Amino acid sequence: MEGKRDGWKAALALAPALIALFVFMIVPIIYAVLMSFMEDFSFNEGGLINFFANSYVQFPSLRGYADVLGDPDFQRALGNTALLVLVSVPLTIIISLMMAVCLNSIKKLQGLYQTIFFLPYVTNSIALGMVFKVIFGRDTGLLNAILGTAGKAWITGGRWEMFAVIVTYTIWTGLAFKVLVFMSGLQSIDKQYYDAARIDGTSRGRIFRKITVPLLSPQILYITITSFIGAFKAYTSVISIFGGGSNGLGNFGGSSGKEWLTVVGYIYQFVDGSQNGGLTKAAAGSVILLIIIMAITGVQFLVSKKKVHY
Repeated sequence: MEGKRDGWKAALALAPALIALFVFMIVPIIYAVLMSFMEDFSFNEGGLINFFANSYVQFPSLRGYADVLGDPDFQRALGNTALLVLVSVPLTIIISLMMAVCLNSIKKLQGLYQTIFFLPYVTNSIALGMVFKVIFGRDTGLLNAILGTAGKAWITGGRWEMFAVIVTYTIWTGLAFKVLVFMSGLQSIDKQYYDAARIDGTSRGRIFRKITVPLLSPQILYITITSFIGAFKAYTSVISIFGGGSNGLGNFGGSSGKEWLTVVGYIYQFVDGSQNGGLTKAAAGSVILLIIIMAITGVQFLVSKKKVHY
């Protein structure tokens, strides 16, 4: 009886969170999936609630998916996002892990250094974008002053100069959180492993590869998954650097304003419903992005069964 009571208490305690999860996450996902199979969906025609009673909408229809997958802008956005993921995720994992190892070896003022590294994480992304404009400025930029390349355009330069700025921004803004996760993992490792390895004369590099990395594998898996998801949802990181566009949805660099258009940026073009069939395309793009993220996450979990040590 006591166990059943505790179970009911736990269920009641979790009920508000589960209700909120259902209302604000599950329902919108179902809503988006249904919208993606409607042709020329519009809120002005009664919305989703009574769409079965309206003759204006064709359901089910794959036109939204066909329009999105055949759109050159979406193909560009998907390629840009995939490239950003493939470059930024490995770099951010390696850099954050190295920084965590270095910070963990510092005994004095460790808390101060952690606070300094955490500042970008709690700073507004738009403010950070302004800072990056100062650092990567063409004539008075700090980077050009250090490199002695005054006049070199980064933010308004060529495709790969802009990409270097985006990758740097993406890594920098998420670095603090990842360093803290690795720091917590490092501090939970039993020091006896390291003592035994040093007694056997094991080199630092081998200790890192054979002890530190395997025992940090749960944290590495977590950082990898969250980094992949975050990079695939890239939007503010791009418009924070290049600024707002004439359409109010952001500038993605280049003369067209779409040089580094991302998948989320592509979806945002249609969310206001002003374009014919725009909401259907936005929903279809969202579902495609969801499928990609879920597939990559599933693969990572499958790999983790053999590589992660709990």
